Amino acid sequence: MITKIIKRDGREAAFNIEKIANAIFKAEQAVGVQDYNGAMNLACEVARRVEEETAEGQYPEVEQIQNMVETVLIERGHARTAKEFILYRAERTRIREMNTRLMKTYEDLTFKAASEVDVKRENANIDGDTAMGTMLKYGSEGAKQFYELYVLDPKISAAHRSGDIHIHDLDFYTLTTTCCQIDLLRLFKDGFSTGHGHLREPQDIQSYSALACIAIQANQNDQHGGQSIPNFDYGMTEGIKKTYAKLFRKNLAKAVDLICYNGGGDPAALSEEM
Repeated sequence: MITKIIKRDGREAAFNIEKIANAIFKAEQAVGVQDYNGAMNLACEVARRVEEETAEGQYPEVEQIQNMVETVLIERGHARTAKEFILYRAERTRIREMNTRLMKTYEDLTFKAASEVDVKRENANIDGDTAMGTMLKYGSEGAKQFYELYVLDPKISAAHRSGDIHIHDLDFYTLTTTCCQIDLLRLFKDGFSTGHGHLREPQDIQSYSALACIAIQANQNDQHGGQSIPNFDYGMTEGIKKTYAKLFRKNLAKAVDLICYNGGGDPAALSEEM
């Protein structure tokens, strides 16, 4: 009688036939069958066969038991259930492998320098050897694994891992947009909102420059990736025109005052003297 099994990591664990029955029952449910007693009978046959092929004094391994489940299901005419069990088993294997890969990545992040590990150097804006840089990479790599396992279609995940495609900034996949260009001409027209307040349309070049910085800063709080203003010089032109007009009026007023003062209050008199 089987009393223990050998898990994948080599540890021993108590044998529980109900786990086999539950696995078979879940596969049956996927094809529309609701027969737990039948699943338990199949599990008992699996246990009996595994016991027969296991040497005395030895314990069967998990993979050995799962292989026998597939064999018994097919031989007993439960091909559709066997298919569902195989698919479920493959998915669980994929998840285990991903988790193992994540832990290996964490190990590299923790104990190796950026000069030894590519993943610590993939973002030029982050120093992977600092405490916060490493912590950011922990979160980044964990997020990537989550999206590969639970968000992306398995085919897309496989294509990304194999290098057939590349999903840029995968760690921010569901959080926000990434990498954008800001059009200052459209942004400044009639003013814009930072999410916490409205800024009116700027009226001089100093305000245009300051609000360009505020726009980038406000957007960076809600977005990941690089940002740029591809037409910065053109975006500043309205500010330059407004400042020029303002200074022209101001200096023109000064000129008029000066002319009137020097001419005794009659600009025409000064003109005649000149």
